[in-house]
Amino acid sequence: MPLAKALELAQEYDLDLVEVAANARPPVCKLMDYGKFKYESAMKAREARKNQAHTVIKEMKLRPKIDPHDYDTKKGHVVRFLKQGDKVKITIMFRGREQSRPELGYRLLQRLAEDVQDLGFVESNPKQDGRNMIMVLGPHKKKTEAMAEARQAQEARKASAKANPGRSQNPADAEAPAEEPAEA
Repeated sequence: MPLAKALELAQEYDLDLVEVAANARPPVCKLMDYGKFKYESAMKAREARKNQAHTVIKEMKLRPKIDPHDYDTKKGHVVRFLKQGDKVKITIMFRGREQSRPELGYRLLQRLAEDVQDLGFVESNPKQDGRNMIMVLGPHKKKTEAMAEARQAQEARKASAKANPGRSQNPADAEAPAEEPAEA
């Protein structure tokens, strides 16, 4: 339709002629309220920004002679970070004579990488940086996927809570026996 006729039609219906696709051949225009169009496009942009995820690098510091229990605790934190879709920077800090044995730190980092390989991959290999040795692990899942999974799990918990309103969410609470009074 010619531009003059389209403008005339827009004036007749008291609407605006809005160019929707400028790159198309011929350019695509619609008769609509321009204020409403601007509002809807702003809302779409806002929604897209809300769903956008920022990459965060979490840091975990270890020592070469770490206790097995402490190692498991730190590994649990790394697992949680990777499940959330964050990158993890693992730093091994050497002190004193430990600096002459960098292979201890290298072995520890390799062990940690193998322990979490189902959740993440080695993004940058271990490298010595002064007194520290650094390695970066990246998650297999993107941050947006991890956020979507967490949201679904939360909705599932809410749905089960509505289905069973009298039941406790904590399974330990359901199994705890009532305490008996102590005899004097």
